[in-house]
Amino acid sequence: MAENILDKFRPEVGQWFTEVFAAPTDVQAGAWKAISAGDHALVVAPTGSGKTLAAFLWALNNLVGRHGQTALPVAKHAARESSHGGVKVLYISPLKALGVDVEQNLRAPLAGISRVAQRLGVPEPEISVGVRSGDTPQAERTRQVRRPPDILITTPESAYLMLTSQAAGVLASVDTVIIDEIHALAGTKRGVHLALTLERLERLAGSFQRIGLSATVRPLESVANFLSGGRPVEIIAPPADKRWELSVRVPVEDMSDLPTPEPGSTIGESTLDDPLGIADTEPVAADSALPTAKSIWPFIETELFTQVMEHRSTLVFVNSRRTAERVTSRLNELYAEEHDPDSLSPDTRRDPAQLMKQTDVAGKAPSVIARAHHGSVSKDERAMTEQMLKEGTLRAVVATSSLELGIDMGAVDLVVQVESPPSVASGLQRVGRAGHSVGAVSEGTFYPKHRSDLVQSAVTVKRMRAGLIEKLHTPTNPLDVLVQQTIAAVAASEPDGLDVDEWYATVRKAWPYRELARDVFDSVIDLASGVYPSTDFAELKPRVVYDRVSGVLTPRPGAQRVAVTSGGTIPDRGMFGVFLAGAEGAPRRVGELDEEMVYESRVGDVFTLGATSWRIEDITRDQVIVTPAPGHTGRLPFWNGGQAGRPYELGQALGEFRRTVHADPAQVVDLDDKAARNLTAYLQEQDEATGVIPDEKTLVLERFRDELGDWRVVLHTPFGRGVNSAWALAVGARVAEQTGMDPQAVAGDDGIVLRLPEADAEPDASLFVFGADEIEDIVTEQVGNSALFASRFRECAARALLLPRRNPGKRAPLWQQRQRAEQLLDVARKYPSFPIILETVRECLQDVYDLPALREVARDLGHRRVRIAEVTTEQPSPFASSLLFNYTGAFMYEGDSPLAEKRAAALALDPSLLAKLLGTVELRELLDAEVIDRVHAQLQRTADGRRARTPEEVADLLRVLGPVPVEEMDAHIEGDWDAGLAQAVESELVNAGRAMRVRIAGREHLAQVSDAPLLRDGLGVPVPPGVPAQVETIEDALSQLVSRWARTRGPFVLRELAAAFGLSISAAYTAVTSMDSTVEGHYRQGVEDTEYCAAEVLKVIRSKSLAAARAATEPVSAATFGRFLPDWQQVAPVGQRPVLRGADGVFTVVEQFAGVRLPASAWESLVLPARVGDYSPAMLDELTSSGEVLIVGAGKAGAADPWVMLLPADYAAQLAPEVEPEGLTALQESVLEVLQRGGAFLFADLLRETTGAGGDLGLITGNASATELREAIWGLVEAGLVAPDSFQPIRTRLAGKGRRGSTAHRAKRRPTRSRLRMGPTSFAQAHKAQATETPPDMGGRWALAVPPATDPTNRSLAHGEAWLDRYGVVTRGSVVAEDVLGGFALAYKVLSGFEESGKAMRGYVIEGLGAAQFSTPAVIDRLRGLSDSADVTGWPSGTTEPDVVVLAATDPANPYGAALDWPQRDEAGGKATSAPGRSAGALAILIDGLAVAHLTRGGKTLTTFFDALPEGIDHAFVWESIVEALVELVGAGRLTPLTIEKANGHSVFDSPAAQALRHAGAGITPKGVRIAATTAAPRTSRSRGGRTLDQALAELDDVSGSAAPGSASPSFDDPRSGSFRRRGPYRR
Repeated sequence: MAENILDKFRPEVGQWFTEVFAAPTDVQAGAWKAISAGDHALVVAPTGSGKTLAAFLWALNNLVGRHGQTALPVAKHAARESSHGGVKVLYISPLKALGVDVEQNLRAPLAGISRVAQRLGVPEPEISVGVRSGDTPQAERTRQVRRPPDILITTPESAYLMLTSQAAGVLASVDTVIIDEIHALAGTKRGVHLALTLERLERLAGSFQRIGLSATVRPLESVANFLSGGRPVEIIAPPADKRWELSVRVPVEDMSDLPTPEPGSTIGESTLDDPLGIADTEPVAADSALPTAKSIWPFIETELFTQVMEHRSTLVFVNSRRTAERVTSRLNELYAEEHDPDSLSPDTRRDPAQLMKQTDVAGKAPSVIARAHHGSVSKDERAMTEQMLKEGTLRAVVATSSLELGIDMGAVDLVVQVESPPSVASGLQRVGRAGHSVGAVSEGTFYPKHRSDLVQSAVTVKRMRAGLIEKLHTPTNPLDVLVQQTIAAVAASEPDGLDVDEWYATVRKAWPYRELARDVFDSVIDLASGVYPSTDFAELKPRVVYDRVSGVLTPRPGAQRVAVTSGGTIPDRGMFGVFLAGAEGAPRRVGELDEEMVYESRVGDVFTLGATSWRIEDITRDQVIVTPAPGHTGRLPFWNGGQAGRPYELGQALGEFRRTVHADPAQVVDLDDKAARNLTAYLQEQDEATGVIPDEKTLVLERFRDELGDWRVVLHTPFGRGVNSAWALAVGARVAEQTGMDPQAVAGDDGIVLRLPEADAEPDASLFVFGADEIEDIVTEQVGNSALFASRFRECAARALLLPRRNPGKRAPLWQQRQRAEQLLDVARKYPSFPIILETVRECLQDVYDLPALREVARDLGHRRVRIAEVTTEQPSPFASSLLFNYTGAFMYEGDSPLAEKRAAALALDPSLLAKLLGTVELRELLDAEVIDRVHAQLQRTADGRRARTPEEVADLLRVLGPVPVEEMDAHIEGDWDAGLAQAVESELVNAGRAMRVRIAGREHLAQVSDAPLLRDGLGVPVPPGVPAQVETIEDALSQLVSRWARTRGPFVLRELAAAFGLSISAAYTAVTSMDSTVEGHYRQGVEDTEYCAAEVLKVIRSKSLAAARAATEPVSAATFGRFLPDWQQVAPVGQRPVLRGADGVFTVVEQFAGVRLPASAWESLVLPARVGDYSPAMLDELTSSGEVLIVGAGKAGAADPWVMLLPADYAAQLAPEVEPEGLTALQESVLEVLQRGGAFLFADLLRETTGAGGDLGLITGNASATELREAIWGLVEAGLVAPDSFQPIRTRLAGKGRRGSTAHRAKRRPTRSRLRMGPTSFAQAHKAQATETPPDMGGRWALAVPPATDPTNRSLAHGEAWLDRYGVVTRGSVVAEDVLGGFALAYKVLSGFEESGKAMRGYVIEGLGAAQFSTPAVIDRLRGLSDSADVTGWPSGTTEPDVVVLAATDPANPYGAALDWPQRDEAGGKATSAPGRSAGALAILIDGLAVAHLTRGGKTLTTFFDALPEGIDHAFVWESIVEALVELVGAGRLTPLTIEKANGHSVFDSPAAQALRHAGAGITPKGVRIAATTAAPRTSRSRGGRTLDQALAELDDVSGSAAPGSASPSFDDPRSGSFRRRGPYRR
């Protein structure tokens, strides 16, 4: 037979084949027989069987035999121009790399045939070959159109683009189409797209021969039909004699108890910085600070490296691009460690940007033996990798599916698969890369990652040997692809247009659309031509014009551009291109990175791509610019993308395998000893845990309790994610219906996991049992509300060209795509008949979920062919453990902090409640009148650049605006209506049946024809003669007309609406108020009537108004904010008296500080006296004793110094911190139990109640001393659980004896209150002897602290208002410094709500702090009033007598270390140094808003910032100002004398600061520089322009006259009295 077959070829072709090959293979003989007869052919044979040559050789034979061939000398490359005027053979490959490979492989037969022709003396063939794909340069594409090749190698997308563009003409001569690796296309929408492309090609070129090639496809008949569109096909599939050598290897004895390996890779491990050496010191990986125990990766790497070194050429397949990068890097590291240790890069630590996501280090060694190959590596890098492997200069390539298909990789003698392949077909394709020649043995080794993966690997290998590949399912009637191809076909049909009936017949010829109903097809035509079920879709621009009379489709302007730039079916992930910096000419592309990966990176980061290290030099909106970084350790990039689930058929086989192997372990084959032992042990452990092994006939329901006591329910089912995900959706709906709670169902390939609340009965199998008839309806009903539906809708809408790329050459960010799709989905949800809604449901149910399989499972459960065994366990079984790991991963990143669970309530804001609490603001005060006019003009298309210029643009105008009065058309078009467009519109739109003239409210209007039924049913306007209109009544016709009218203008009043449509005011009011999309209010100045505005329009106006207001707000400097914040918080500069007075002044401060915690010692030493001019402790005691102010502890600032909040009682609950008592002693719990009875208790009562000293009322047994109870109560105060009724106990505790250094700030010693009792009786003396003396700091009554409010919305609102009141301008740093629950994420949500309601505005208020700043116009005006002067030198405000402010570092009035960064300290030598802290006890000194100095607790360390001061400032003056300010505070008793021991990181005596301080008047002691109440006069006299003598005497009289009882004695604290003065706690 072989001889007969070769006799069919021309002599030069047949003789070349016999000289090169011994004989045709069976598949070649069969294929040539069918192909030579002109039949369509599907050729199926294992890899390396000569399929490609079988398809091409007959085509070459035909080209050789064509008349007019001329001789052409054989060159290195095949000819590149056709000698026949067009393309004859079209070869379509799913991979660009496969096409290039085929082109190179055609060189040999073309050259060989030419040599034989020379020898035979016949004309040499001139056959040209061209390649066209996305990587083909534009110049080459243009040349191909001008001089088309004989054979064109392309991809499905490029074939579509050629048919849609001017290049379509070169395909008119095609007589053969070869589709390689057809199995990779037939089961996807990409294949459906190709099927329609082939039918379009047949309309252009006439009938042609179709040849399909594949090594792994089933069922053959379905794929043959897909290839031919139902035409007769000859299937050539001879029995395969392919030889396989397959093995599954496990490198460890027990995969469940991994040993600690030798130092190796950190794949899957984390690192930490450990400068103190506190981490484990066991042997670790070279670049990790943690041991790599419990990871199988080091063992796999070692064995993999050994195998690579034992073979000449190895191909390693993995299932993700990230794994490909890390395995490549590790192979090179192992080689370098063994052969070239000097090439390894030094160990480095990761910078903070790399810790934003768990990443691995890679790129430590150069690419010596391995390179990575995947879709995110550039074309050039991939080609180089392929060439190096073919030439034998590269030992190994680590690839994803990018090398899976029929690429000839040369002499690959081993394929290694890490992790089980996605399917049996994929496994055959991958292992088939080894021994890729006729009769060769394909050797493959599989390394599973864990025990569950081991089971699937064993099943996959078993089915690979038997050739049991999975069935292929072709999507049926995908409407999104049909919309795209319809627009493309119409765009390519100019100038005659496309007959709609002919197009329907053409579509039906494609196998996926063979059953397409006409009404569904018509809905697609309606979508493409802009006829929607509602005017809500008016913004979607129609791409074609449908003349319903003639039945012809014609393109609208821009249709071809959209079809070409946004065509195809592969979803756009918004990838960033990676380009080499400084490349000459066009930038050289290195690869691409995931959007989220780029957002988590920054300039200077090093990452690996293609096993090469790259440093990021710049990140633009759509590119990452890099330079090579050889020898630098890089982070591994990550790409987010879903992986296909296990097919149902493979799941059944997996279940059967579990059952048979557990019954007879001897049936395990192709596994090495370790793998076999691990497999049998895994199944045995599962059997011991649950008593039964889950298989395809017995499912196992396993239940156990989690850490919180809830039920975790695991249904072990091997049927794969397609079945389990749909099943989980139905179960989730059932549980939600029964309990009202979300069970958080998560499905995987091996089962379903639920979380159920505690109930009376245990959850059982009834949760999972559904009727076969009802399960599909339940899933269909629920899928529309799933996240899967939203993501698939975005992809479907993009395929249907509803979300076209606005800038085809630019990257479309994924978040913008999601946003646009969400807006479209919000409208489309209301109309279930919208074609893309239907298509999304179909895709979810048919392509993602496997509903037929789920129905089969439900039916088998009902017939008891499948049963569910129930078991309750104490802990998860081995099978459940891996499922639970995935379950945890599904929810791991829902919050962005370790406290996600605790913060969930704080972040769960109720938007509607928040809006009610915020109230409404007169928006007319916020909205810019110019913005309103501008938006109105743009919506009405009367603005410059928006007016219509052509009849097609007038059609768009009528579609968007609705009917337009003819007399107003001049405003909407460029030029004069009557003299310009009127006649063109009449002829091209009105006469063509696309527009009509109607009279509405007595005026003539132009309207689109599709509005006729709306006008008829809504306004009673008759349909003009000859205009087609639907017969059915549109119930909401008026609402649709009014809704569109409102959406296309700014604010309006009812009179305007009534006049537009001839309605009464009451009818207009009813129509407007019945719509949810309009908002009532007052929006324009001077309009007193109630106005209405479409919500989406109002949103645009508001955002543009805010943007205008922000633009008008010139940002102020950091120094301005430094002056503003103390002034805003009523802080008086040193030497000036505060404005506030009395208890009312104290309450004002407390209100502004509500929610801020400060050291208790700071309140009465630095905070309140700096703000209240006549402050005395009695004022605060008055407020606390009366209950107006509540005290809440918030931690420990010193041994006897708690952090304290002072909260106004009215809203204390909303601002009180949420605390959870932890680690309480038995005594403290007893105290809480007593206080929980209600009321307040004296200390003596608490002592009696908690110890039982007073009788049988005690709650605990034993005798607690008063000291123990005292410390227990103070511990509860610091925990925020107990509070005193006044500040006096805290004050007493701060001033207690023997507590040196126990407070953060100076606390005055105040005498303990006592009473003189005259004539005590014997009874009183006896009672006093028995009573326990109350400690001085336990006076007053004690009660539970105010309980925090639980409603997160109210709490968030209170915090937001407090932040605005406290800071004036709320910034990220200010909120973060307060360490509130929820952090800035919560603040941003709340403040954004403030912005929407008009309570605040966001803008760039302070330089250098980003745009996330919130304030009010009044505050911004006040802030700008403090702006810096225009002077270039000197103090920023322009003054020569600047204000000096001394603040506690923790004081909210100090912006540094919170909103503003600390300046670089002096004497740093240009190096980065750690910033000072906002710690308890520290002081900050500000002059004219600039931070000049920082003192740590006790004044021991001084940090100055003089180098950061502007030019022209005398540093000596600054030193004097600092010393004078501190002296004044020490003299006033608010600070203890300070002894500075260190300055700017050095001993003070080694620093210039010592001399400067001494000149400024400070004293020198052996310990350091001392600043006390009396200092030497400054060496040089400088006027600071302070108070006059009269002012000072007046203030002194005022102070002495207003001293409150209980204040400190002058003789004790006033150094001027000459008496001994106690040294404060800072003195060492």
